[in-house]
Amino acid sequence: MNSIAQTLQSASQRLQSQQVSDSPKLDAELLLCHCLEKNRTYLFTWPEKRLQPKQQTCFEALLKQRLQGHPIAHLIGQREFWGLNLKVTPDTLIPRPDTEILVETALEKLPAKDFTFSFETGQACPKPHNQTCRILDLGTGSGAIALALKHERPDCQVTAVDLSPAALQVAQYNAETLGVEIDFKASSWFSGLSESAVYDLIVSNPPYIEDEDEHLQQGDVRFEPLSALTSGKDGLNDLKTIIQQACPFLTAGGWLIVEHGYNQASAVQALFNSFGYENISSRQDYAGHDRITLGQMHALNEATITHNETDKPHV
Repeated sequence: MNSIAQTLQSASQRLQSQQVSDSPKLDAELLLCHCLEKNRTYLFTWPEKRLQPKQQTCFEALLKQRLQGHPIAHLIGQREFWGLNLKVTPDTLIPRPDTEILVETALEKLPAKDFTFSFETGQACPKPHNQTCRILDLGTGSGAIALALKHERPDCQVTAVDLSPAALQVAQYNAETLGVEIDFKASSWFSGLSESAVYDLIVSNPPYIEDEDEHLQQGDVRFEPLSALTSGKDGLNDLKTIIQQACPFLTAGGWLIVEHGYNQASAVQALFNSFGYENISSRQDYAGHDRITLGQMHALNEATITHNETDKPHV
């Protein structure tokens, strides 16, 4: 049997030669860690240790699948996001580092603990007794965004929805494993929510790839659920639905924050503007592309607050 160092060197060279990964060395390390049930520090500390036959067989089987293009996250069954180890399966989108920018932006826009948004002004103000900050995550998938937000703001109540029962099962598993309380619901965007529900913050990483995009045949996305990736001819179908339908579910001064394609910021900002959002802006991903767009629900003055809006409970 080969040593750890020999195994990693050989696997890295094979992955690099077939150009299936931008990080062949890291891929090899993660696969070997999974088979050894050890962390990466162990690999560097004991490079001369030889693999047992069972470990070698496990590694070769996973390496073969990686050489065929299968995502690392699917092969080892997990992906780290926001410092949290999350279970992922082919039923869920694999969390990407760029989506952490959405989490950062959401945390920035949330009212501070013990504060909420004023219905009249949209500004932060002390919360009434027993009122909790409410967050909604649309299309939660593995639960990555919802779990990251709840982890950082345990004082907030987080609701996460997804149309896929299989995805919800994965998200619920992650929440239970991490000891985080999330209210999961089966819903196609807002359809499964109470009409009386309102939120201080709504976030979503929805499908936004064009149906015929050539990138669907490349890389990890080949193995991810198509329903979590594509959204019509221009990729904007779900974004338009969310931006339009979020309005009555946002408290005055509340924020909607969405992730979108690298070339969609102008179109998404126009959608926000067309449905009356204010303070619209975009944030860049790690490659310098506009990737996150956000807008704020306008505050209502006394003359425009209807009887129904006044009576609408904050639930």
